[in-house]
Amino acid sequence: MTIRFVLMVNKQGQTRLAQYYETHKMDERCALESEVIRKCLTRTDTQCSFYEFRGYKIVYRRYASLFFIVGVEGDDENELAILEFIHSLVETLDRYFENVCELDIMFNLEKAHFILDEMVMNGCIIETNKTNVLAPIQLLDKAGG
Repeated sequence: MTIRFVLMVNKQGQTRLAQYYETHKMDERCALESEVIRKCLTRTDTQCSFYEFRGYKIVYRRYASLFFIVGVEGDDENELAILEFIHSLVETLDRYFENVCELDIMFNLEKAHFILDEMVMNGCIIETNKTNVLAPIQLLDKAGG
């Protein structure tokens, strides 16, 4: 799997977390983000959770007030596997934050990035087991980090 970016966005379209696995100039990144977010927010519940945009497959899912958006590259990508990854990410965040919400992401951005980094490295999903993902951050919490 070749994940190019992961975004967490609220219902108003404000980015709460953005992680890119390829280099973009800042103006390109802002334009890409705003177009992808606008398109995700305007889609109805009856439309499927993925679409193609500028050579990317955009896969998204809404959980409460947050949209989780993943951009992947390649024609052979499995959209349902990406939806499963998003669900696994949300379940992991839920377990750590005890029912994750937008404020948890905003006030603990470094921890949300840490969890995502434990799951994805260089655009490849490396771990989805919640216990394995959370073990290092829980050690840091015990050590007072």
